[in-house]
Amino acid sequence: MKRFQIVYVIVAALVAGAASAADPSPETDDPRARIAAKFPGTRAQDVRPSPVKGVWEVPMGADTAYVSADGRYIFAGDLYEIDTRTNLTEANRATDRTRRLAKLDEREMIVFGPASAKHTITVFTDVDCGYCRKLHSQIDEINKLGVRVRYLAYPRSGPGSADWRKMEAVWCASDRKNAITQAKLGRAVEAKACAAPVARQYELGEDFGVRGTPAIFTSKGEYIGGYLSPQQLMRRLEELSSGS
Repeated sequence: MKRFQIVYVIVAALVAGAASAADPSPETDDPRARIAAKFPGTRAQDVRPSPVKGVWEVPMGADTAYVSADGRYIFAGDLYEIDTRTNLTEANRATDRTRRLAKLDEREMIVFGPASAKHTITVFTDVDCGYCRKLHSQIDEINKLGVRVRYLAYPRSGPGSADWRKMEAVWCASDRKNAITQAKLGRAVEAKACAAPVARQYELGEDFGVRGTPAIFTSKGEYIGGYLSPQQLMRRLEELSSGS
């Protein structure tokens, strides 16, 4: 999955800012206020110094933009520390994801595996996605390896699509676990309409920069990527938990 979300958010912010260009940025010595004025909805206290002198961080959803102190220049991309080869921007993303994942109500998810599992992953899934179906066909093996799977809805076709309606039916079913299994086998799922959380989960996926499914995240907000075999998945989780 390529990460273009930050570009989209920056463009949207700049367009919104241009619409209010008649209101000049405040004359101030505080770079935080000067920068915040360029991004509608951003507060001065949200702007924070980056590891690079003279460059400030502006949080944009689960992403980060880097802006010069005078508010004239913006850098769209990831910031790396050369000596350690650490992706500092991804670390910020992971921190934000961790916070937001921890606030989710599991009653609105579809969960496979015991709470006592060694690892927990949160997976944005689509019932019509081939690799999502493949992963789900191996859910028992994944659970046996010690991995708990929490599904969130991410119908790739978007709101109003047939895919979206299928996923609403799954989340409205009295037995969601059976419903998602049947849907991923290509079978129709019938359920009475309800206040399904599909829209909220889809929006969260957009904030996380999900562009393909399955999109797998650890409890620490680390993005693993798409489909992995059960053994590959477990190996990757062990690597991440050990810091390697």
